[in-house]
Amino acid sequence: MVAAVLQGVPAGTIDTDLWVDLPERSYPRLLGIAQRMGGSVLARTVVALKDDTLVNFLFRLDGLRSFSQEYPKARRLRFAGQVVRVLPLRSIIRSKKAVGRPKDIAFLPLLNQAIRRQT
Repeated sequence: MVAAVLQGVPAGTIDTDLWVDLPERSYPRLLGIAQRMGGSVLARTVVALKDDTLVNFLFRLDGLRSFSQEYPKARRLRFAGQVVRVLPLRSIIRSKKAVGRPKDIAFLPLLNQAIRRQT
């Protein structure tokens, strides 16, 4: 949802999901990098950074094509002082629909409203 918030969706989230173009078996490598940067491992793919920001590493996203197919559509936005690539709102909606968890479905009206404001 951080990507959606950066695109004007009036919502909040407690973590930042990072979709990485690596095989899932690479998660120990990512956790090691986070630890060397002062982060703490909380779960198999979740770390708390030095500033207590929660990061969840994702290796695939339901409802979307491969990372290499989705990446060219990503938007460049500023986040935490850096330019980052984020999924466009329509891709976020497709993924949330595919996952189908109640908390994902609950965000769909806000996501759709943000798309209408952008057009």
